[in-house]
Order: sequence, then C-alpha cells, then structure tokens
Amino acid sequence: MSADRPTLPPVRLHSEAELARDALSAPLMARAAKLARWAERGVPVGVGGEILQEPLAAATEHLGLAGDEDGPAYTAEAWQLAVDTGLVEIEEAPDDEDGTDLPDNAAAGTATPGEELGLLTSGSPQDILDIWLGGMETVLADAAAPDLADLADQLTQGGELDLDAIDWNPEEEAELLDGILGNLYLLTALNERPDQDVPLPALAASMIVPDDMDEPTDDVLEEVSEAMMRLDDQFRVLEPIGLVAYQPVDEALIEELDEDGETVLPQGPSTGSGPGGTPIAEPLTDEDVSRYGLVRLTPLGVYAVRARMLDAGVHAPAVGDLSDKGADVLLEALPDYPEPLAQAESELWLAARTPLDAARDLLAAARGDDERAPRRRLGAQQTLSLVAPDAEEALREVLDDRQLGGLARVWLAERALPGIPEPSQEMIFWLTVDTLAAQLDSAEEEEATAELRELVQGLTEQHSGFFETAWRVDHPATADVLEAMGRLHPDKKAAKEARKAAFKARSRQSD
Repeated sequence: MSADRPTLPPVRLHSEAELARDALSAPLMARAAKLARWAERGVPVGVGGEILQEPLAAATEHLGLAGDEDGPAYTAEAWQLAVDTGLVEIEEAPDDEDGTDLPDNAAAGTATPGEELGLLTSGSPQDILDIWLGGMETVLADAAAPDLADLADQLTQGGELDLDAIDWNPEEEAELLDGILGNLYLLTALNERPDQDVPLPALAASMIVPDDMDEPTDDVLEEVSEAMMRLDDQFRVLEPIGLVAYQPVDEALIEELDEDGETVLPQGPSTGSGPGGTPIAEPLTDEDVSRYGLVRLTPLGVYAVRARMLDAGVHAPAVGDLSDKGADVLLEALPDYPEPLAQAESELWLAARTPLDAARDLLAAARGDDERAPRRRLGAQQTLSLVAPDAEEALREVLDDRQLGGLARVWLAERALPGIPEPSQEMIFWLTVDTLAAQLDSAEEEEATAELRELVQGLTEQHSGFFETAWRVDHPATADVLEAMGRLHPDKKAAKEARKAAFKARSRQSD
C-alpha cells in the first residue's frame, strides 16, 4: 500500500450550517450562551472565574434548573464552558491596597459577555464551530479526569493529591478515550447506517480483548467490565456537548450486579475486533441489551473527531474533499471508498465540471500500465456511468485506444447511441483481463470473493477455449489474473487449464 493512500475510510459530513445549528442546540453550549447573555450587568466570580454561590443560585434560576437537585452543578458546568470558550470575559478586581487576602467567597473579578458571544449570532458557521470545538476539548479533558468522589477520598492528610494512589494516569486516560472515539468514528464510516447504536460492552471489548483471543479470560472480562463502567461515566459527560448520543447503563442493573459481585456484562455478547483493529459490534442476543448502554457519534461528533484526527496528522478523508482535485487524484482514491460514498464523491466531482471536460479528464487519468491502473479504469468506468450524454464526443475520441476503447464502447452502448464499431477479439479479452485485475485487487471480503468466483466460472462457460486465447493477451496483469482464476474456479479441470495458461503467460512476458 502506498503511503499516500487513505488510512481511514471517508465519512459523509453534514453541511457547516447544519453542524453549526447542532452546536448551538447542544444542551451544554446552549446553557453557556444563555448564561453569557445573562452576564450583561456583570457577575462576580472567584479567582479561577468560577461563579460564586449567590449568583450561582440566580443563574440556576435563570436556566430553569432550580427545581433539579443537580441544577446548580449543571449551571456551574455551563458557566465554566462560557469562561473557557470566551463567551464571557473576566475583569480582575483591583488588588487590595493593604495586601490582605480576600475572604472566602469574595469576588476576585467580574464577568461580562465576551467577544465570542457575538459570533454565535453574527459569525459564520465556521466561527460557531470553532467556538464549539474549543468547548468540546474542555469537556473531553473533564471526561478523562478522575472521579471527583475518588479524589476526595484519596487526598492525603497534607492536602496533596497522590495520583498513584487513585490509579489514574492522565495520558493513558486521554489515549483510551481517543481510542474509543476513534473506534466509534471507524464504525460510523464503515456502517451503511451511520446512526446505528453500538452496545457499550462491544465498544469496551474492542479496546481491550486482543484480536487473537478466541475466548476472553475472566480477568479480561473483568477488565472489559471496568472499562465499560468508566465509559459510562465519560459518555454521560460527553453527551451534553453534542459529541455522542448515549443511552446510559441502567442504574438498577449496576446496583443488582454490584450486590452480587459480578461483572457488568451481558451474557453471550458478540464482542471483539476484526482485522486491523476494526471493532465488531454484532447484535447481542439479550432482548434487554439497551440496559447495558448504547452509544453512537452524532454528525457533530463525527465532524469533531475527524477535526482532531486531522490536527494529529491522520489522513481522514470526507466526501467532497476531491471535488476540486484532478481526475488522477479522484481515480486513485475511489477504489478505497465504500461504493455509496464513491458514487457520492464522483457526483460532487462531476458537478464542478462540464460533462465533456470531465469525461476527457477521466479518460486521460485512466491510462497506464502500473499495478493500480486497472482499478483506476474501473473507477473511471463507474464515474463515467454518471456522466450525461453530452460527453459522447470524448468517448468516441478513444474508440481506437487499446486501454480505453472497450470501456468507451460500453458507455456508448449503454446509452443506445448509434455508430458503435465492433470491438476486436483482442480488445474484448484485454478489457476482460483488465476488469478482472481491478476486481481481484479489491476482493478482500468473502462476499466479494464469492461474486468473483461466479464471474470467473461464467466467463469460461461462455467462451470455449477461453484460456487458450487469454494467455496471449498483452496486459501486464495477464499471468496474475490467470493464476487467480486457477485458484477461484470451482471446476478442477478448468482450474488446471487456468494454471497452465498462467505459466504460458508468464513465460511469454519473460521472453
């Protein structure tokens, strides 16, 4: 695999306008903005910008949370987000002239609406998303922090925090959360239904159970259970900022299992990870699976995780990235895209060009004798199938081209256009080998291999003496294609003929 090929499958992003609306409507962001506007007359704050007890009560009332026992905590959280994102700005109080310390709960400054607040109403969608991304990073840091109750229990007598005592490593926690979000991102990209929920046990197992472990040990299951409960806490923190949609673990279930001293895992889950660390989350057999937690990235979450990956230097493509690139870049990337996203990418690329210009660019980029060329030509053929008949002239220009004449005839025939010259047998066989080479290169899944096996069998049944002609085809991949046909053909006699033909082709190429 070349170094410049995508390291992640592409994702389909919502428009910036849609994402900005989602950001503004995220509960935590909406509360922070409401508090920032409420601060117009000035709000006394403590040394770190925290809201003081008396204004906290008024702020909680302003948010309509006075009747919620957790209302003050939600309000303080929203206020802190407003401070961290610049929705409010702090003007420090002048130093006390006699140098005495401020009394407890005394104001160390005054908060008023910040410049960023105006961008939420008058700025561009990107301005709003930039503010939201800054707040999201703060929330991620909070999610990776240790439980406050644990901190209170583990404080030393001298009032100093011993991180070793609470078994918390900030870097490891941040990396684990990044890995979990990365797995969710990958599942979203690979799934035909991006809105499909992932069971929490499956997600936890995808980070902990080794790929080569057929049956997890009790110790590993215990580790998965502990990770699952940690994720439950983290996703509860991340949901209000709009990063994930989360159905938490049932509190009653946690109490039941904790009393019995059992791990918090459903019986008989199908969890683990596939090749390359790809997480697998098959449906669990338990009808009440939702009690164990369900999570998915929101469209805003997909945008955010991708932004973080790009900042980290990861190649994380999105549909539409190639619309302003040349046809050579498009055809090099399309073979690695899932079919629906490949078509969406092609449609956006074509929309920026006239049919005639697009067809000429695609045909020129499809030429070549390198290993990737067959896949580029297959991508060109699939993209050209979306091009309007106005491109007819470009296709007729390559009818005599050995590499492009076959696909040009297919395009013209599909549109029932007149005057299509009959292809020579040499062109037919060359196109057959080229098409098989492209499909062999992309047939990684069992289902694709089964379809290819049927194609190989059909070809040999339709053309008597197929292998006797095929080994003479002047195509760089002829020998490789014939060898693959020998492996795939279900008939032993035909498979043997394919292997013989492959030997002849290889000998011919070496002469």
